[in-house]
Amino acid sequence: MTVIELAQPGGPEVLRPATRPVPTPGLGEVLVRVRAVSINPVDTKVRRNGPLPTLPAVLGWDVSGEVVAVGPFVNEFAVGDEVFGMLAFPEQPGAYAEYVLARAGDITIKPAELSHTDAAAMTLAALTAEQALEKMNLRAGQRILIHAGAGGVGHYAVQLARARGAHVIATASAHNMDFVRSLGADEVIDYRARPFEEQVQGLDAVLDTVGGDTATRSLEVLRPGGWLVCIAAQPDAARAQALGVHAARILVYPSRAGLNTLVKLVEAGRLRSHVSRTFPLAQVADAHRAQETGRTVGKLVLTVP
Repeated sequence: MTVIELAQPGGPEVLRPATRPVPTPGLGEVLVRVRAVSINPVDTKVRRNGPLPTLPAVLGWDVSGEVVAVGPFVNEFAVGDEVFGMLAFPEQPGAYAEYVLARAGDITIKPAELSHTDAAAMTLAALTAEQALEKMNLRAGQRILIHAGAGGVGHYAVQLARARGAHVIATASAHNMDFVRSLGADEVIDYRARPFEEQVQGLDAVLDTVGGDTATRSLEVLRPGGWLVCIAAQPDAARAQALGVHAARILVYPSRAGLNTLVKLVEAGRLRSHVSRTFPLAQVADAHRAQETGRTVGKLVLTVP
């Protein structure tokens, strides 16, 4: 089978095609014929800096495809099932390939409403958003600020927060504001026009997907007892305590239950992926270059013929 390997960390040019044997599923595993793989910022960070347990390595955690073999003690899936999920994150990846092994607990049945492209996009990013909202216990009627509402995690978070009945405020650049409104945001802030902390105050929750000083500044817009959840930076615990607010950084984890929550929302017409561009697997280096511009709306996806 064809895979995309990197022999050492570096720029996009280190991603090279290679041939490996098709693996055999072990206990609790299924073999998936890959149809689409999502690109995430973590892919480019690991490519540049590691860590990777073994080299040469195959990147990629988000996958959608068909089951072609099942290992012992797998009863949930059968050959021919269309599935999607996030593979054993943050352990050794491997989805940039024609075939990949997946733990049965990390995948679920792909709904008919989702293409393989959209399903692959809706794994790490949407699970991150859902787990962040769960961490802050976001409830109906609460006001939440979601940073980078047009981004990979952000565009799912806007929809998921709206599905929970929250009043959703999101930041975006001026040319993405209409897109973020189309996702269901009640208010959209042009963060380049004026600092967001001058535009909102007294919020119940903030989801920081940006990092840098955004986390510290976000603490200032929360009401006492409010929640800041970060996915890109460690929040200032001392400052949070002084302000009487909660703050935490989360790392997404595989969850079939979480995927099934997403599936129900997809089937209800309340959650969708926005894939701004697709690339053939062979053009993965170009996909990484596009991801590293930081200007992607929604997600980038690799397609596997």
